[in-house]
Amino acid sequence: MLKDMGNKFEGKTFTLGEQITDEQRAFFNEYGFLHFKNFLSKETVQLFLREAHRIEKEWIDKGIEKMNGTPLKFGKDPAGNTMIQRMCFLSTHSEILHQYLQDPRLKALLTLLEPNNNRIAEVEKDGLVFNHYVNQDNSKFSQMGWHTDSPRDLFLGQKILKMLN
Repeated sequence: MLKDMGNKFEGKTFTLGEQITDEQRAFFNEYGFLHFKNFLSKETVQLFLREAHRIEKEWIDKGIEKMNGTPLKFGKDPAGNTMIQRMCFLSTHSEILHQYLQDPRLKALLTLLEPNNNRIAEVEKDGLVFNHYVNQDNSKFSQMGWHTDSPRDLFLGQKILKMLN
């Protein structure tokens, strides 16, 4: 549950439509985040998970260790099987995920970053990333939590701009 000492945003959630409302924009500008409840249906989440697992199996079977020069992070699932714990550029290997990135609701989110020239970086940086954290001894990718990649911009000599994750 989200809490602020003054209870300004305790549990505050929104519904995302095809446009950002004035209330959502004001909240984002003041607090730096928006929490959209039921953004995806349970069925859509399951579809995306099946698609990610399909791609993961294909990449493991082909022995792929990097995608567009970016190393994949490998680990073991609870049964000890090899798994990819961080996959990048997923939408370039899935029509389902590519089409999802065309959702007008996602385009609406980009207006929060105006006045910059904003876009969904499907083939830039790491593209659409799928992280699979497994909190167990044989996992190599269990400690990373939510974060932004803003420091990367500094290392590339670029100005840090607002970012949506």
